[in-house]
Amino acid sequence: MRTLSTLGDPVAAWAGSGAMWLSGRSGSAPLLAPGDPAGLVHRLIAEFVTASVARTGTRPPGHPAVAAVPDARLLGERAALAGLERRGPVSVGGSFQAVPTADGWLGLSLSRPDDVAMVPALVEDPCDDPWTAVSAWASHGTTSDAYDRARMLGLPAAAWPPVPSTRPAIRRTSGGRRTRPERPVVVDLTSLWAGPLCAHLLGRAGCRVIKVESSRRLDGARRGTPAFYDLLHAGHESVTLDFTDPVDLHRLGDLLGRADLVLEASRPRALAALGIDAAAHVARGISWLSITARGRESDAVGFGDDVAVAAGLAVVDGDDLLPIGDAIADPLAGVAAATAAASALLAEEACLLDVSMLDVAREAVGPVADATVTNIGDSWWAETPMGRHRVANPFARGSTGRAAAPGEHNAVWLR
Repeated sequence: MRTLSTLGDPVAAWAGSGAMWLSGRSGSAPLLAPGDPAGLVHRLIAEFVTASVARTGTRPPGHPAVAAVPDARLLGERAALAGLERRGPVSVGGSFQAVPTADGWLGLSLSRPDDVAMVPALVEDPCDDPWTAVSAWASHGTTSDAYDRARMLGLPAAAWPPVPSTRPAIRRTSGGRRTRPERPVVVDLTSLWAGPLCAHLLGRAGCRVIKVESSRRLDGARRGTPAFYDLLHAGHESVTLDFTDPVDLHRLGDLLGRADLVLEASRPRALAALGIDAAAHVARGISWLSITARGRESDAVGFGDDVAVAAGLAVVDGDDLLPIGDAIADPLAGVAAATAAASALLAEEACLLDVSMLDVAREAVGPVADATVTNIGDSWWAETPMGRHRVANPFARGSTGRAAAPGEHNAVWLR
């Protein structure tokens, strides 16, 4: 595994990001990361700014400065706004946990009602408490068998120890010649955190972002912390369409055809069911960025915590496997996607960017640094030979405004 920090001290970057404060057990010392996730964010943000400045030259009038993009503290923004704290072995958000198997751990996210409803099928027995049932069932088998069964049932799962991979974090396929407008139009079909963070960063760099949602199933993040949703979506336009209506699907195709870049986070078969052919759009000169759990070639479902653990971003502590940060694969993938998108908007040819959350997270993995974590006064400190660093609480920027209401800009884009 390799560490990609350019800061020279991954402990300092991790302690200052707010994500270290979210790692570990409640009331116990916060945990160091296995590698350099905060350093990876710093490096990617620097690349994003460089590419965005090269595209814009100067700040577009009336739009935020490229310099206003966040730093590695974005890793803790959701937790800061939602008032979340470390609570290992359960994830910060409360939906993920790793349970012991005969030879490792099975990590599982039970984020959706359908996931909880699938537990009796997983353990092949009715149950009242899903986690008690999963723990008892997993303890009698191997990690490989438990993971394979969870995947077969469509559950977001992770195997520990992690399975090696040689897949690149982002695969790029070139397409047709594209135009290079002064203010690119980005159509954002994503939801939750990774994709919207990518869209947010592109918006901060002067792109015009149109968020498109199904009128029958809006972005689930709208039901979460309003301040966090506003932070990621303020300044973006909102379009809602009924994806079961042929007329609205035709409108969606027309809207995609007017984009300079499309962002989506769906498996290819889901897009095909809507009559959307990403490769055809790329051939016509529209760049396309896809964020999925393990790449477009995989049908695996995954969320930020289970994907991070599958990549190796976790810490073994006694009999428990503890996740680090808050769904950390989501913001890592969002920043990596934005950096790749900013470069794509500089290119003469369109491209399809296939972003694997798992393999982005792998790029942050490495050895745990040699450091001591102690409590002094009311603060935790991480001390290394290079110095002592205060473990910062999660921090969130203020939103620049409110997010648009669902369909607020239908009249503009669906005329």
